[in-house]
Formats: sequence, structure tokens, C-alpha cells
Amino acid sequence: MSDILRAEGVCRDFGGLRAVSDVTMTVHSGDIFGIIGPNGAGKTTFFNLCSGIYKLTEGRVFLCDKEITNLRPEVISRLGLSRTFQSTQLFQFMSVLENVKIGCHAATKSRLVDVILHTKTYREDEEYTTQKALETLQRVGLSQYADTMAGNLPYGIQRRVEIARSLATDPKILLLDEPAAGMNRLETDALQDFLKQLNADGQTILLIEHDMKFVMNSCNQIMVLNFGRKICEGSPQKVSSDSEVQTAYFGKGGINHAQN
Repeated sequence: MSDILRAEGVCRDFGGLRAVSDVTMTVHSGDIFGIIGPNGAGKTTFFNLCSGIYKLTEGRVFLCDKEITNLRPEVISRLGLSRTFQSTQLFQFMSVLENVKIGCHAATKSRLVDVILHTKTYREDEEYTTQKALETLQRVGLSQYADTMAGNLPYGIQRRVEIARSLATDPKILLLDEPAAGMNRLETDALQDFLKQLNADGQTILLIEHDMKFVMNSCNQIMVLNFGRKICEGSPQKVSSDSEVQTAYFGKGGINHAQN
């Protein structure tokens, strides 16, 4: 099983505060890998380090064995890592198709002059991005919303459109920061089925999530952070029975492993 994303001794300091401390993690091809922990545990900071938004203080990050430590986010994206954020980042007054087309532009060649003059390069890029976006929407079952304004969609569908936009880059690994945040139970269950289908089709996924039923029923591997350091990593069964996890994150009552 090949390594897709590997972090080695990753640290990040903000002034005198060490927000992430010596975190090592390996996500294998085909994983749905979850990161959990209390608020302020360093989960999103760790995501930002892997995706190039923050610079590492110490440590290294590899994508498919290529070192991506401290590369710019757009470079890391072109190499095959795509992500979403905690809050919805859609262009509300653009159509779903137009939103997903934006995710295709990393592979285009047009410069400003091509856009202004509508050159052959621009026309070819427009044809490519439209076709790629339509194919992506079909892949994720959202074709019927292609011409719908994104802001008019239910929240759960908006989150799926955001994921579709990230998928349009053909990522080797997809990072999702709290994808179920703000969803009701029906929307969360639909998202869980959606991600499982993506994974069954070959998509490797790394996600942060607070909904424990969602994490336990979706992920095959889980890493737990607390105060910026890793306190546990393993299967859902291992994590749910770990005493340090129960104390630090879930309280003395522990957690019950959620079943489908």
C-alpha cells in the first residue's frame, strides 16, 4: 500500500506558542483518514501546514514521496493535494457549473492577454474546463444543479459542490476540513454515503470532523490531537477504547463506537 501523504515531526510555532508539536502521520492510498481532537487541538493548523498555507517551524511533509515542505499552496495543489475549508467558499452568485470550472483552472494555460483577446488558447481552455466540470458533476451526482445559482442550493448540496470543485483538480488526496459542520442528520448521512462512494471509486481522503458518528462510521484510520500533539492513532476501535483519548477529548465516560 503506497503512501500518499506523509508528515514527519511537523511543528508550528506562533510566537511563544507551539500550536503543533512533533506530529508524524502517514495516509495510505485508499484511506479515509480522520483527524479528531478538542477545539484548539491544532487540527486545522496541521491541515494548513500540509497544504502550504502555513510554513513549518520544524519537520517535513511529503506527497507521494515528493517533498512539499513549505511549497506555495498553488504548487502543492498542482502536485495533487486539494482541500476545502471549514466555512463554505462558493461564489454564491455564480452557477454550480461556473464554481466547479474554477477548480479546473490550475491545468489551463491562458494568460491575461489570452482572456482579453479570446485567443485559441483561451477557447481551448474554456472548452476543457467546461467539459471537465460537467464530467465532475456527473461523477458526484450533481449534474441536475449545473445551471443553478450556488447560493440558492440547500447547505448540504453546497458542501458537495465545494467538494466537487476540489475534485475537478484530480487530486491524489482530498483534504476536508469539517465537511459535516452545520448539517442536520439527514445531510450528514448523505455526505457520509457520498464520501464512501468517492473512496470506493479510488479517492484517498483526509478529513477533520467533530461528528463522532460520522468519523467512526466513515474512517478506517483516525489520529487524535490534543494541545498540538498526537496522543493516539489507529483504527476506530483502538481510538474509541484509548483511555488518554477518553480523558482528553470525550471525558471519563468515553465514547461508544457507532455502528451503521
